[in-house]
Amino acid sequence: MRFRFLIFCLLVTLTMTLPCALGAQTPSAASSGRQVQSPAGSPERPAYSLPPDKLARAIKYSRIRVILDFVGTGWGILQLILLLTLRVVAKMRNFAVRVSRNRWGQCFVFTFALLLVTTVLNLPLDLYGQEMARVYGQSVQGWGSWSWDVGKGFLLTFVFGGLLVMLLFWVIRRSPNRWWLWFWIPAMILVLIAVFVAPVLIDPLFNKFEPLARTDPALVDRLEQVGARGGIKIPPDRMFLMKASEKVTTLNAYVTGYGASKRVVVWDNSISKATPDEISFIFGHEMGHYVLNHIPETLVFSGFLLLGEFYVGYRGVRWLIAQYGQRWNIPSQNDWGALVVLLLVLSVLSFLSEPIVNSYSRMHEHDADVYGQEVIHGIVQDPQRVAQQSFQLLGEMSLTDPNPNPFFEFWTFSHPSVSSRAAFAAKYNPWVEGGHPKYFVK
Repeated sequence: MRFRFLIFCLLVTLTMTLPCALGAQTPSAASSGRQVQSPAGSPERPAYSLPPDKLARAIKYSRIRVILDFVGTGWGILQLILLLTLRVVAKMRNFAVRVSRNRWGQCFVFTFALLLVTTVLNLPLDLYGQEMARVYGQSVQGWGSWSWDVGKGFLLTFVFGGLLVMLLFWVIRRSPNRWWLWFWIPAMILVLIAVFVAPVLIDPLFNKFEPLARTDPALVDRLEQVGARGGIKIPPDRMFLMKASEKVTTLNAYVTGYGASKRVVVWDNSISKATPDEISFIFGHEMGHYVLNHIPETLVFSGFLLLGEFYVGYRGVRWLIAQYGQRWNIPSQNDWGALVVLLLVLSVLSFLSEPIVNSYSRMHEHDADVYGQEVIHGIVQDPQRVAQQSFQLLGEMSLTDPNPNPFFEFWTFSHPSVSSRAAFAAKYNPWVEGGHPKYFVK
């Protein structure tokens, strides 16, 4: 999620299941990262491992990230309950109504007040998370730049969140008993629009991009080779270098957008730290999401999930207002304060559905790993070794613990473990006699 403000919870619910980039998520591992014994009895080095000093740091940092994840979710839910119980929401509603008689004015005043309060309440955790990223070498972004990104995120959330809130309450007023269905339709349309415009309008607000051909024309030729083998034509003028090194130390390369906005993005960290073969695999993985139709499949999956959450949200809002509306001073679902009640229900539903969403995502990520390894066959000399080394490098740069708690992996991780991915890559060889590649003819 790009922004971590609670009012954005509604927008996040719309987009939380879109495919993610290969190196952007926190991976995890179960037993596959531990040393095993070879038949001769000598220890066999796992496909992904870390030296002792880096392993200790990875374990500590992974625990911090998991704690922040669960604490952040719990605090987000708790603060909504407190804002309702202490009637802060009702006071913000009253303030918005006093400031303007126009519903558009009321909507944006209330949205701004709620966003401001929740941003301040979330700020300690956000500051701590950024400081830990700096301490553990994952971020090199200065506090001024970080604050500017937060400010831009605030403004974007205010503008687009306010429009979405206005649409929501217009639908509620028009169809009190079926708003969950009628709001779902434009919400899904907005998701499609967001996926299309984000690479062109949103991403450049947070990172610098320049033509990849200007920096590394040889890599452009290589990526065109990979794209041609996969049947995707992306011209060089749609290949970009992102100056990720100004903010983070991790690696990535991905395909984003669709139609006229589709483009290749390679982080400058990847060029400086990974080989062209490794970048080819990372790019091939991301290309797999497109070729294998993961984006439309995920939109369908998330659409049905979202429809169910909206229906439960509708039922939950009506029940909560009937039970606690008088105590909260929120008389009906037409009240601006009902937005916070809906956010509360959606926050709980989002947390409970997280394992379902992540399990679905891990399935797609594994398929993309297979595709990425197959698509570079014949382009790189040893696809197995290249893929395994790519995961080794990604894990090292991201300080990924080879052996985190399996429960945390099941609940919070959208990608398979780096250990299991590296082990699979090292063993996957369908080009031997009798083997059959899954997506390509030998």
